[in-house]
Amino acid sequence: MRAGESEHAYYQCRHLASRGVEVHLLTSRRNQGPRDMPFTVHPIMRDWSWKDLPRLVGFLRTNKPDAVMLMYTGWIYNAHQMITYAPSIVKWVLRGIPFVTQMETEEEEENWRWRSVTTRAMRKAAQYLVGPRGVDYFFGTLLRDSTRLIFLSEQHLAKYAARHPEVSGKSEVIPPPPLLTLCSDDSGSARRCGRTKLGLSDDEFLLAFFGYVDMNKGIETLFRAMQIVNKEVSNIKLAMIGGGRGSASTRVDQRAQIVADYERELLALPGQLGISNKVMWLSGYDSDSDIGSMYLSAADVCVLPFDRGVTLSRSSLAAVLAHGIPVITTRGESVETPFRHEENLFLCPPKEPEALALAIRQVMESPDLQKRLRDGARALAREWFSWDKAVARTIGAFQKEPWESHLTN
Repeated sequence: MRAGESEHAYYQCRHLASRGVEVHLLTSRRNQGPRDMPFTVHPIMRDWSWKDLPRLVGFLRTNKPDAVMLMYTGWIYNAHQMITYAPSIVKWVLRGIPFVTQMETEEEEENWRWRSVTTRAMRKAAQYLVGPRGVDYFFGTLLRDSTRLIFLSEQHLAKYAARHPEVSGKSEVIPPPPLLTLCSDDSGSARRCGRTKLGLSDDEFLLAFFGYVDMNKGIETLFRAMQIVNKEVSNIKLAMIGGGRGSASTRVDQRAQIVADYERELLALPGQLGISNKVMWLSGYDSDSDIGSMYLSAADVCVLPFDRGVTLSRSSLAAVLAHGIPVITTRGESVETPFRHEENLFLCPPKEPEALALAIRQVMESPDLQKRLRDGARALAREWFSWDKAVARTIGAFQKEPWESHLTN
C-alpha cells in the first residue's frame, strides 16, 4: 500500500528481524508485495471481517507466537470491528502471551457511522462474550485487553487516556523513525546529485515538502505561501517529494473518491496561483530506494504545514530531521515536549499562508538561524527518532516470558 502505516510495518518488521526476532507478518491477500524480506509474510486475510476470524485463529494455532503486535488504524482493516477484539481473541487462543497494540493514528470515528443493523448486532454479541465492562464502542477491547499500548505521539496518548484512564498505566510513546532508506552523503555528494537531477543552479533556494499528498497536511497553505514569497524572491523553488496516495484504499468507496478528487485539485492549484514553474512534482519511489533521501538532501529547508500542527507521530518529520534539514512546520493546540521553536523547529500558525510566507522569508534570510535549526534537527533525530532506540523500546513492551529470555539469550 502507498500509506505511511504500510511503510512503518515494513521497516519495523525488518528492524526487529535484524535484532534476531523471528517475525511473521499477517496481512491481506492483496498486500503481499514483490520484494524479498527478512521476515515471513502471510497474505491470507480477505477483509478482516468476522468471516476472517477462522483464518486469524488458524494462523495463531499454526504459528504459536510468543507475542503478538497489532499495528492498528481502522481504515486499513476496512474499519471493521473484528480487529478491535483481537486482544481478547488472541488471549482466548493462546493464553498468557503478551499482546501489544500500536496505535498508528489518532483514529477517525466517522469511519464507523455507516454501521448496519447486522454489524451492530455482531458488536453486541462480541461484547457479551468478552464481558461488557470496559469495552469501547469504537475500539472494542484494544484499550482494555492489550498487555501494553504504544502511541506515536504524546498528544495521541493524552486523548486516549482521557477516554480510558487506565490507558496511561500501560502505555508509552514511541515515535516512528525515518521510513525510508537513507543515502550516504559523503562530502555533500547526495546534495549535489539531487540538485543536479532537479536542474537547480547554485543560487536557487529549494524548499521541500516530504510525504504523501493527502488532506490535512496544509499543502494548499504551502502553495499560497509560495505565491506570496515568489513575488518577493525570484530564486526560490519547491519540490514535492513523495507522490500521491493513489490506490492506498483498495475499496471503491466515498473515502477513496474524496482522496482522488483532492489530489486532482492540488495538482491544478499551482497553475491557478501562477507558480506552476516554481513547483516540481516528484513521483513516488520504492521503500528500498534512496531516491527520496537524495532529493531531501538537495533541499535548503523543508516545510511541513500540517493543518492540525506537528506531532511526534509524523513519520515525514522523522525522515527530514534525519537529514539535518531546517524544518518549518505548524503549531497545534499544544506543543509536544521535545519541540523547541527556533531551536529544532521553526513553528508558525496552521492554515495561515501569510504567516507561513513570513516564516519562510525569516529562515531564508538568516544563515545563523538555518545552522541552529540544522543542529537542532540532528539532535532531535538522535534523541527521539532513532531506529535503535525505537526497536529496543518496542521489544521492551513485551513484558512476559518467554519473550524476554529468548531475546537476551
